[in-house]
Amino acid sequence: MVKKIAIIGGGSWATAIVKIVCDNAVEKEVFWWMRDVKSIDHIRQYQHNPNYLSAVEIKIPTSHIDSDLKAIVAPCDIVVLCVPAVFLKDALREISPSDLKGKKIVSAIKGIVPDENLIIGEFMHHKYGIPLRDILVISGPCHAEEVALEKLSYLTIASQDIEAATHFSEMMNTRYIKTNISGDIYGTEYAAVLKNIYAIASGICHGIGYGDNFQSVLISNAIREMKHFVDTVHPVDRDIMESAYLGDLLVTAYSQFSRNRTFGNMIGKGYTVKSAQLEMNMIAEGYYASNCLHRINKTYQVHMPICRAVYAILYENHLPHLEMKLLSDCLS
Repeated sequence: MVKKIAIIGGGSWATAIVKIVCDNAVEKEVFWWMRDVKSIDHIRQYQHNPNYLSAVEIKIPTSHIDSDLKAIVAPCDIVVLCVPAVFLKDALREISPSDLKGKKIVSAIKGIVPDENLIIGEFMHHKYGIPLRDILVISGPCHAEEVALEKLSYLTIASQDIEAATHFSEMMNTRYIKTNISGDIYGTEYAAVLKNIYAIASGICHGIGYGDNFQSVLISNAIREMKHFVDTVHPVDRDIMESAYLGDLLVTAYSQFSRNRTFGNMIGKGYTVKSAQLEMNMIAEGYYASNCLHRINKTYQVHMPICRAVYAILYENHLPHLEMKLLSDCLS
């Protein structure tokens, strides 16, 4: 039976995933939901997203692109969530648990749902009753801009149901995308959240004038901090050096395409949070994640000096250069 996949979201990563699944050779039907009706009309006429990755040709039938979420989700076996975490609750407001019953839910969101302070898999499990075995996670070092350029990239597909992860990975493999399989849905999701916070720290340090030597120390400490947290929250056998953890951290901390690093760099140069957000005109997930992670860690009490420093700068108005100087004294 031909699988039907719904992509939920209209941004750059959603557009990149649409490209990936359409370029994949496995027979399937692809449906796409986005909120902006003008963008939908443009795509139907010109086969390009006018706002994100506009060079990518959209190869979906025009009837499969719609702003009616229920209509897009209804026929599909797999639902891939690609909206920023801060907007997820609003995007799904018309959806009930019965609309998602029996479907595989794939999180391609690298963030935490604000107010709920839950990673996406947990939120979908608690709010919509999705069994944990029906939840999959897309993670790994893969920027949408490089997908558009068809540069070789690697993705990790995580699920407690390894067979489901394997089948979905077969729908993502292309000439320029290679996939790995993992059973660690908690670790990969939390790592994807944490790397955005660490990328903000990296950007702040660059903005205030620290060089590559310090950046290397910062990121080597960040991966140890990440390991300590994910091992505390969900202690399973995992290799933190795999691409879903360390690889994603490295690309987000160093890449020119990293919006979180860009956001941090602006903060380091003296922008306020509001002015940086307005100038970027894109969501830096790490900003919201920093607050959520701070609240979550009140339960676990993991020593996380880098996350703490970013939170102090973004939410307690600490001066970036003073906070990073204090942080530098406790790194090794």
